[in-house]
Amino acid sequence: MARPYQKGLTQVADGVWAYLQPDGGWGWSNAGLVADDDQTLLVDTLFDVKLTADMLETMRASVPAARRIGTVVNTHANGDHCWGNELVADARIVASARCAEEMAELPPSRLADLIKAAPAMGPAGRYLTDIFGAFDFGSVTLTPPNETFTGELEVSVGGRAVRLIEVGPAHTRGDVIVHLPGERVVFTGDILFNGGHPIVWAGPISNWVAACRLIADLDVDTVVPGHGPVTGKAAVAALAEYLGWVWDGAGRRREAGMSALEAARDLLAEVKGSTDLAWAGWGESERLAVNVAAVYRELGAEPGSAGPAGLFGDMADLAGYGR
Repeated sequence: MARPYQKGLTQVADGVWAYLQPDGGWGWSNAGLVADDDQTLLVDTLFDVKLTADMLETMRASVPAARRIGTVVNTHANGDHCWGNELVADARIVASARCAEEMAELPPSRLADLIKAAPAMGPAGRYLTDIFGAFDFGSVTLTPPNETFTGELEVSVGGRAVRLIEVGPAHTRGDVIVHLPGERVVFTGDILFNGGHPIVWAGPISNWVAACRLIADLDVDTVVPGHGPVTGKAAVAALAEYLGWVWDGAGRRREAGMSALEAARDLLAEVKGSTDLAWAGWGESERLAVNVAAVYRELGAEPGSAGPAGLFGDMADLAGYGR
């Protein structure tokens, strides 16, 4: 049964809630809450302090146990899943070791400075302002995890077992999914973008496909993605199919001598001209620039634009902002 996709808290199982932020595009991530008696676990914080404060207020108004968050799990290092950590700094904050390392590499102040400089950056700056201008990065104090793990860790929330399973590197270097076997629910972090193109910051793509297969093998009914509406396993299968399409399409275009950006532009034209591809209606299609660059990198080819700044320029180009 399809669940309504609206901002706020929606119950997905007994004692388990998803916090959703439509439209699920850049920065508009989901989070989750698990509660049993007076014990709580929060899956991810949000992109800035205000958004996280609003979420916590909503949770506390509906779930009395949420007045005190005992454990926080950061599914990965992107700021829209951890930059609100300062508001739950007295909690046990858990992440993979690779997530903690990556979190320290891009402090909020750097993105705040980038947004301030955006007016002088031309098309790429306009693109950055459009996708990130609604967030207040200057107010964020980076608050890293105080506990890390590798592989798998099981934690308890009252009488509920919660499995933390490291599946990265994929979207980022340290991706983790949060599995509640008793409730048949999984929080995927950004291993699943439901309704939007994913973005392969780390890869390899084969690892991401393996993570999709792992989720498909779990005995779950409900899948809470990092972005987009609550769903089921069909959305995970579609994402795996998309990743295979990117891999095959980018590989063929590399063999034909195209640059990574040329290949991404050609794949984007294929998406826009299709009535058959499941992802023809997905948002943020400009992320193909990053995804194709990841394939080229894996195949040992020069991907073209180097570093996040260059890749954001490529995405701005594909999104119609120019160079």
